[in-house]
Amino acid sequence: MNYWKLKGVWISNRGKEQLQKLSIENIKSIAVIRHAALGDMVLTRNFLIEAKKLFPNAKITLSVVSNYTRGVPSDLIDILHTINLNDKNKNNIAHLVRSSKQLGDHDLIFDLATTSRSIWLCKLNKAKLKIGFPYRLTYRYLFYDITVPRSDVNFEADDMLSLLKPFGLKISYPLKFKMPGSSIVREKPYVLYFTSASTPDKCWPAENFADLIKLMSERFSDYDHLILKGVKEWESIESIIVKLKSNKNVFPLDSVSSVEDLISFVKGAKLVVSNDTSVRNIAITCEVPSVGIFFLTPPFRYQTQNPIHKVAYKSDCSIPGVLEVFNASQSLLNSKE
Repeated sequence: MNYWKLKGVWISNRGKEQLQKLSIENIKSIAVIRHAALGDMVLTRNFLIEAKKLFPNAKITLSVVSNYTRGVPSDLIDILHTINLNDKNKNNIAHLVRSSKQLGDHDLIFDLATTSRSIWLCKLNKAKLKIGFPYRLTYRYLFYDITVPRSDVNFEADDMLSLLKPFGLKISYPLKFKMPGSSIVREKPYVLYFTSASTPDKCWPAENFADLIKLMSERFSDYDHLILKGVKEWESIESIIVKLKSNKNVFPLDSVSSVEDLISFVKGAKLVVSNDTSVRNIAITCEVPSVGIFFLTPPFRYQTQNPIHKVAYKSDCSIPGVLEVFNASQSLLNSKE
């Protein structure tokens, strides 16, 4: 296999030798390590779609950890490898060796996690080529054959695709994720809001959400405005609902009990407005217009090139205002009318 001489892409001497022995057609087995929660897991779909197109004869094994199995793209893989983190010996070398043996040997292994567990899974595996995007430069020499620069200023899905570019990937935009599932059908079109996040400090203030939803429900009075409740006790939406009790087209939504139900509600929405959460990433993968609100985590990691997705943030990392989020939301809904 010939390969592009790309500046910034590091290839070990072993990697160069292996590339000369391989061809696209004779790559029969690929392992993809993705130890990630729901939001990052669903963004992996595009990488798997493109990998299947690039290596048409390869079976794909996806490696996950037992505490992060929600949203696993089972429709895009051939084999699922799960590392049991309930094992009392989960952090010792014997457990890692067993996990590597269970994963099996492959032509290519892509590390899309770069965690302490995933890098050792790479190290212990006998894959012909090990490809990753570690932040630490020293990791390239210790654990991989090919590494590609990774940065928090890039969309996460694009960073994953960069691992396929040394093999000649032809990318088409906007990215496609082919999320399965059907839309919820309601009498009126609706906007879906998610006011929570993985931690309280990533949540836009509740009073801001109340003010935003009030503006949106009045400007788009022909729409229902559904507020999705989180699963934890601190994720209450009661204070927001109380402030909006006079708005007759605003409704709490606390009946979503599974990822499949969540995907259905997202697919049926005309717009999703959310903090930096899995809900917005699901909107991206369902190709439903979205506005993401960022102030604690870098917005660029989830700022796709698809114009139907917007991010609201301030350049100084402070909390964006209500009007900023409203204007982004309004522009997307106006474009659909």
